[in-house]
Amino acid sequence: MTNIYVGNLSFNATEEDLREAFAQYGEVSSVNIITDRETGRPRGFAFVEMPDAGQAKEAIEKVNLTEIDGRSVTVNEARPKSDRPRRGGGGGGGGGRRGRY
Repeated sequence: MTNIYVGNLSFNATEEDLREAFAQYGEVSSVNIITDRETGRPRGFAFVEMPDAGQAKEAIEKVNLTEIDGRSVTVNEARPKSDRPRRGGGGGGGGGRRGRY
């Protein structure tokens, strides 16, 4: 199973648009357009899964820099979360203990 990252995606692009673009090169097992947790609006990128690595490689090469819904998309093999650099910020500390000991 190859997980493909699709960036610079139009906020109006649909799962069907992506499925259509990638299905020309082989079977598409899933399409996941990433949305903002709070607003539910698309964040401009998605992941497409293809079961055949050879077809996925061809799809990445052919769909990269083509237009989907009026925007030129960036396509490459998605890296596992552990390979990506961590973003700054983050959770707060534990804070002090309160109350009686």
